[in-house]
Amino acid sequence: MGLSSLDKIIALQRNPANIRNVCILAHVDHGKTTLADCLVATNGIISSRLAGKVRYLDSREDEQIRGITMKSSAISLHYRNGDQEYLLNLIDSPGHVDFSSEVSTAVRLCDGAIIVLDAVEGVCPQTQVVLRQAWLEDIRPVLVINKIDRLIMELKLTSQEAYSHLQKILEQVNAVTGSLFTSKVLKERAEKEEEEEKKKKDGKTLSGDQVYDCSAMLEEADDSQLYFSPDQGNVVFASATDGWGFSIQQFAQIYSQKMGIKTEVLLKTLWGDFYLNAKAKKIMKGAQAKGKKPLFVQLVLDNIWSLYDAVVTRRDKEKVEKMVTSLGVKVLARDLRHSDPKVLLSAICSQWLPVSQAVLLMVCEKLPSPLEIAAGRVEKLMSVGARRFDSLPEQTQELKRAFLQCSSGEKDPLIVFVSKMFAVDTKALPHNRQRPLTQEEIAQRRELARQRHADSRAADQKGPTHSERTPQEGPPARLDTELWRKAGPNAQKSQMESRTLKDSKPEEEEEHQTFIAFARVFSGVAKKGQKVFVLGPKYDPAQALSMLPEGVSASDCVSEVPHLSCCTMESVYLLMGRELEELEEVPVGNVLGIGGLEDSVLKSATLSTSPACPPFTPLNFEATPIVRVAIEPKHPSEMPKLVRGMRLLNQADPCAEVLIQETGEHVLVTAGEVHLQRCLDDLRDRFAKIEISASKPIIPFRETVIRPPKVDMVNEDLGKQQKVAIIHQVKEGRSSATLHVDSGGLVTLTTPNRLATVSIRAIPLPQEVTSLLERSAELIRTLEQINMSLREGKSLDISQRTLEAIIGLKTQLESLLQGRKWRNAVERVWAFGPRRIGPNILLNSVEGYQRPSVWQCLGKAGAQAAALRDLDNSIVSGFQLATLAGPMCEEPLMGVCFSVEKWDIQSSAPSRHKDSLEEDSISHGTLEDSKVEGSSEPLEEGETAGPIQARRRPEAASVDCYGPVSGQLIAAMKEACRHAFQTQPQRLMVAMYTCEIMATADVLGRVYGVLGKREGRVLHEEMKEGTDMFIIKAVLPVAESFGFADEFRKKTSGLASPQLVFSHWEVISSDPYWVPTTEEEYLHFGEKADSANQSLKYMNAVRRRKGLYVEEKIVEHAEKQRTLSKNK
Repeated sequence: MGLSSLDKIIALQRNPANIRNVCILAHVDHGKTTLADCLVATNGIISSRLAGKVRYLDSREDEQIRGITMKSSAISLHYRNGDQEYLLNLIDSPGHVDFSSEVSTAVRLCDGAIIVLDAVEGVCPQTQVVLRQAWLEDIRPVLVINKIDRLIMELKLTSQEAYSHLQKILEQVNAVTGSLFTSKVLKERAEKEEEEEKKKKDGKTLSGDQVYDCSAMLEEADDSQLYFSPDQGNVVFASATDGWGFSIQQFAQIYSQKMGIKTEVLLKTLWGDFYLNAKAKKIMKGAQAKGKKPLFVQLVLDNIWSLYDAVVTRRDKEKVEKMVTSLGVKVLARDLRHSDPKVLLSAICSQWLPVSQAVLLMVCEKLPSPLEIAAGRVEKLMSVGARRFDSLPEQTQELKRAFLQCSSGEKDPLIVFVSKMFAVDTKALPHNRQRPLTQEEIAQRRELARQRHADSRAADQKGPTHSERTPQEGPPARLDTELWRKAGPNAQKSQMESRTLKDSKPEEEEEHQTFIAFARVFSGVAKKGQKVFVLGPKYDPAQALSMLPEGVSASDCVSEVPHLSCCTMESVYLLMGRELEELEEVPVGNVLGIGGLEDSVLKSATLSTSPACPPFTPLNFEATPIVRVAIEPKHPSEMPKLVRGMRLLNQADPCAEVLIQETGEHVLVTAGEVHLQRCLDDLRDRFAKIEISASKPIIPFRETVIRPPKVDMVNEDLGKQQKVAIIHQVKEGRSSATLHVDSGGLVTLTTPNRLATVSIRAIPLPQEVTSLLERSAELIRTLEQINMSLREGKSLDISQRTLEAIIGLKTQLESLLQGRKWRNAVERVWAFGPRRIGPNILLNSVEGYQRPSVWQCLGKAGAQAAALRDLDNSIVSGFQLATLAGPMCEEPLMGVCFSVEKWDIQSSAPSRHKDSLEEDSISHGTLEDSKVEGSSEPLEEGETAGPIQARRRPEAASVDCYGPVSGQLIAAMKEACRHAFQTQPQRLMVAMYTCEIMATADVLGRVYGVLGKREGRVLHEEMKEGTDMFIIKAVLPVAESFGFADEFRKKTSGLASPQLVFSHWEVISSDPYWVPTTEEEYLHFGEKADSANQSLKYMNAVRRRKGLYVEEKIVEHAEKQRTLSKNK
């Protein structure tokens, strides 16, 4: 881009009223990047002829090869509308489900969104996701219905059919938006009801019975800005690939001049059930009832249809010339002669109805500027954790004003949000790019080159010996020296630079990637070299303000405040798609790139010059990373490079996770197959730059128990005796000196030192409880932190919202755990696991042991009176270990409740053991205790035991916590849980994807074939109205999903492509340990029962990967042996 336009953009950055921060959101392949190309072409960055072919914002090689966007990238555009000039910070985002985390990073930085929709496919799964993401971030959307040319060329619809089709699409989009709006209104209504109920409890009773009418509430709520409607001006109809697009306003202005009807009237009537009465020359209502052409069809669509018919279908030159003349556009002769009619079409359309003009005008008029940021959005962004905005310190609440006013004064605090870090090649940075030479330098270089050439020719004529000297080495020997001197410092410097570049080439290859922060300024001015605070996600402004002196700045060292660090913004950049332009400062309301934060920011962060600023709420990620692979270098000596490369990849990708497992494996966790491939390519080519080998995907499973089945494998009713026999067949031979398993499934285990005995029963949790615990993981983590603080005696200020959420969780659990065996169960919850937050429960059913409840923070009377028994923590630790790795294949447990029914610790140990304990305590404690007591006389042997034991009694728990009894109790608890688990019918749980497929009727059979082959299950299928497309919704195990998309495309000849999103965990119905026992099962499965058991196959695969024992024979049935002579 030219320097003048850069100056123009810098000038426009200072006027926040004319800035628009916009992202383009859509389903994959709906035309986002093509539309972005059309907008970029308006600034002359690319040719308008190449718009849609270059895909300028897809700067990665793999993006160009695959034809999909994989990362969000930004560009700043200048747009003039009359006397108003606007700056558009445009962010193009991916549409593929694997990269939906990139959409979250883009949406956070914007105030508005352009939703692009394919006119044929309509609302797709990812369209709903991006609409929800825009809704959650409180940003205003506008709609572009793209690919209307497909209605003409592919579906061959008439203009009337196309109109009804477009109406249906608008209804679908508005239905999605309406459901989001309704849920929000009903949530607010529920909150109000709760508040009123509290008032009632406080004694402020309301007279009479109050009835709440939700429909009335919805009617009261303002939804005028919510829906998409062409007459509101927030819809553009377009074909980005052919370069045309229009809004109703454009045609209203054209026809108001021609027909003499007011523009306002046409705006209201061009879209809707209106028609033109030719006789009365009036616009009348009821086109559909009277069988008339709607105004939109007659005045708008018919013109476009006739243009396509003349140019593309019939190629009628005379008609084309007439149209070109009547439209008043100029078409080049080469376009008229071109063999491809689309070239002529785009030449006409791009002048008649340029898509960029329609979209940019809509964006500037309908989307808000940074000055119009909603107060609700600011409060939502600043409400850190579970705290309410009202409960934040006063200084923090004052920052809201800076947000709303977009203040950029000297005294105003700087607030910047970094949504992601992205890597750029060091050579691509502005100060490393080759700058254009001035005319003087070009002339000097030309003169030097001439002299060098003349010198080499003279040397050649003198003799071959002189010609061996290379003219590039330093200044020429004779007359060149004078020229070298005359050439001036610039030419000398450039020649020296070129030489040093050649010398330092090997070092440059080692140069690592530079990280740039993708950010937006919400308040103040971001300046180059400015020092700022980096606020971690757990940073608490109230705590920091109490610890820091007043008026502290980021230049002061503040290491003592938790989750607060300082850094310097070494450089600030203007993001221009593939290029960066270095700036001195960026004012409020702009999107920018910041250099020098790689050591301070991992993925996202809040930067501020004020310690009162809270960290922004974390980004809403729709995709869950679930595909895991273990990675190792081809050459073990390159392991440090791999570790460094994975650290860089973790920083560069918002969704990827990098972790080291207990086994020492380096594991990469990604959102899907395409995402995994991109991460591996990045690791290989950009970050580690070494040859790597990746394992087959590590499939996550879960282990669970179910209620005893009522039917066998051939659906025959199990008799009571047989059922007991099958369930307890694994129990035979279990009893030993320390272990006893009774017929009811109660496992009693004694520690090897005979000091402690635990009895445990495993009970399957209801499915609803498991789902609730899984959803509430973060809340349970908060609950655990509160309980830990209470146990340590710390006072903790818990927000009202958190308390309400905990009460809600407890109430839901109580309503779901009903029945005799769950009586009072919620009050008896001992712990959750694994890692203290998982979907498994440890219940306290020990008689006479009233320990503090996990719900003690709710402050019920008497909750604090109960005391913990010694070694209580060992029981919890054993439970955590047992739930982290189950007995089937060392995978975490899910949906299991372990009830501790007996826990005895013998108070008196055997005498020999007691003596050794006493001696140990004496030897460890005598000297220190005597010093504390202040007595100089040595204690007599008889007196030692009593006083020392008495003195050590308060410390008993802390001493025993790490003693041999504690360790043995943990091991016993873990083993007891595993045995109790094995007494119940065991099952594997597999992770499931939901798979939404759009396919035509002719490939429907192949779709079902591929799904059936991969253990998929079709939930429902429906035909999309107005098309021949079917929408199939299915579920598919993650274990079977690898290579699924490729196989799918091959089988359907590219006519259908699936979108896979992680959905839930599902129990595999078959028992991995099943063997035929009844006569019917023998008849059905045969004596060998060698038909594939899916559950066993998965279990053995996991055990084999983990190096565990797998029970299988190499040769199972060897009756089909063949001799070598026959095997010819």
